[in-house]
Amino acid sequence: MVPAFSQLTKNKGKTGSNSVLLLLLCLGLILLFLLDLHSGSVLIPVKELVRVLAGGESSNPTWKEIILNLRLPRMITAIFAGSALGLSGLFMQTLFLNPLAGPFVLGINSGASLGVALVILLSGLGGFSSFAGGFDLLAEVGMVLSASIGSVIVIFLILFIARRIASRTVILIIGIMFGYGVSALVSVLIHFSLAERVQSFLTWSFGSFSTVSWKELQIMVPLLGITMLLSFPLAKSLNALLLGETYASSMGVETRSIRSLVILSAAVLAATVTAFCGPVAFLGIAIPHLGRNLFRTGDHRILIPATILLGGILALVADLATHIPGHGIVLPLNALTSLIGAPVVIWVIARYQHVGGK
Repeated sequence: MVPAFSQLTKNKGKTGSNSVLLLLLCLGLILLFLLDLHSGSVLIPVKELVRVLAGGESSNPTWKEIILNLRLPRMITAIFAGSALGLSGLFMQTLFLNPLAGPFVLGINSGASLGVALVILLSGLGGFSSFAGGFDLLAEVGMVLSASIGSVIVIFLILFIARRIASRTVILIIGIMFGYGVSALVSVLIHFSLAERVQSFLTWSFGSFSTVSWKELQIMVPLLGITMLLSFPLAKSLNALLLGETYASSMGVETRSIRSLVILSAAVLAATVTAFCGPVAFLGIAIPHLGRNLFRTGDHRILIPATILLGGILALVADLATHIPGHGIVLPLNALTSLIGAPVVIWVIARYQHVGGK
């Protein structure tokens, strides 16, 4: 169970301390942003970094190219992706009252994976070359569009189910089963695909903040930013949902409408990140727990901004760790996010098992 409604009062009278913590998180985010711009396979002097960010010219044109066209888009992508996944995970954990629920629990990333698999893998099926030829035009459009289409289809299916089924547990089970079914279809496609096609799909499945260009950021940033801003008014309703839908209804909350809004918001956030960055693992599960324990509260008026900031921070930490300073080696992003997230998930399981055993 996520923190009960009684925990919402723990931080009453501590608004000042919460503000200080949020300010420290903001400063930490800025410092990590600058550190990530400075570090990497090529170490760029701080003076040159400041000069380029201020709009000046660098003494080395290559450094300016690296900062503006490689690292800066990657940093912005990491911040927005981490924030969106953290917020999406917070919504799912609150909605299903499950500490291990994540942004992809409803099969969002499975839908995106199927869309990408159809584009990358189906065109390489040896026995279906004439059929696959029809996918050439779609392949040219790119993996972002295919992942978006797959995710949107799943979103509408889940919303259709959510409007007709009252039980959140049933919705959760259906989403998980849908994810398993879609993953099975992807496995079949992989089995019959050419090796180079499978390699391309696996590369996408590792997740990456480096593949998003400035043009793609013009779509990704507004979509995530607007969705995150619109999530703030949901805080009061989310607090009520912590004690169940019966209690929320007694407080005047339209539970089915709020449930649909929460699912839609979480799905849009997760689907957008998956479409542009691939299925980034574990951040959505780990970040909400870090927020709850850092601020010692379950109040979503505090947790929503805290989760957004922590998401950006952890995503920058993961990205910084993937690019080994002074080397050209880039580690898979999901390997690093799993190293961050897995200990948190293990800790959550151990903690709640311990509480339950008392």
